[in-house]
Amino acid sequence: MSTPLIDVRNLKQYFPVKTGLFKTEFLKAVDDVSFSINAGETLGLVGESGCGKTTVGRSILRLYEPTAGEVLYDGVPVTAKNIGRMRQNMQMVFQDPYSSLDPRMTVEDIIGEPLDVHKLYENKAERREKILTLMDYVGLNAEHATRYAHEFSGGQRQRIGIARALAVNPKFIVCDEPVSALDVSIQAQVINMFEDLQVKLGVAYLFIAHDLLVVHHISQRIAVMYLGKIVEMGKADDVNYTSIHPYTQSLMSAVPIPDPDYTRQRHRIVLQGDVPSPLHMPTGCPFRTRCRYACDKCAQEMPPLTDRGGGHMVACWVK
Repeated sequence: MSTPLIDVRNLKQYFPVKTGLFKTEFLKAVDDVSFSINAGETLGLVGESGCGKTTVGRSILRLYEPTAGEVLYDGVPVTAKNIGRMRQNMQMVFQDPYSSLDPRMTVEDIIGEPLDVHKLYENKAERREKILTLMDYVGLNAEHATRYAHEFSGGQRQRIGIARALAVNPKFIVCDEPVSALDVSIQAQVINMFEDLQVKLGVAYLFIAHDLLVVHHISQRIAVMYLGKIVEMGKADDVNYTSIHPYTQSLMSAVPIPDPDYTRQRHRIVLQGDVPSPLHMPTGCPFRTRCRYACDKCAQEMPPLTDRGGGHMVACWVK
């Protein structure tokens, strides 16, 4: 069996929060998350705001130092000592295409900075040639090179961020909600560009998003998070059409379908109650306080991810 490109094992990310003068509690943003991504594959990561999706991506790249667990790139552990070298293989596209770009730098300097850091050119002519090639990859013109970030639309800014991530020829990119701040028509263009780049360059993605239709379109597999834990993971079609976990089923029932007749007939699953605080997690399964199938065992022990067939992993005692 081939080694996965990215292998995340029991990743935990706890943040200390002062709750009193001499009292500190830990917010469990990511709690024992494991998954793998193969070369050239896209894993979609979905869930409600605050479930820990972005924290997973940042922890993989050690933008946050993980509390526990490990991340392996092509079988090699990613550590604080080798992350500088590893970042040539692993990059990130941030959610906000404006705040992630330096307003004092031109497009040429923004895209060229990773080339400078990793010394990936012999002379200035080669540097400029690589920058123009990257700009062409993402649909930017050569005359854009001397402009600043504020002179571009949101979609163009995101293209700059993508070109910067591609500058070091990475094999893995964390895409942190890269289209959530864009208009719908621009979203489609950027999503298609991600797919074209994957075919052309063979890059793998961890695609973090809220839009389940977008995630299903671009991903080969989907993982669903709730309160810092993965509750369901499998092939995109399996998770989308034959979801098993009650939380995933409620998410899928909320996806808008452009068919009035079908929409009137479908059953909408509305969750009751509020999301528990990650500072005071419920015992056992974190979803049990909102689950219509919850039983006594759900309050006693967190269900492990188990294979329900074909690699469709679900963490639920009842379903």
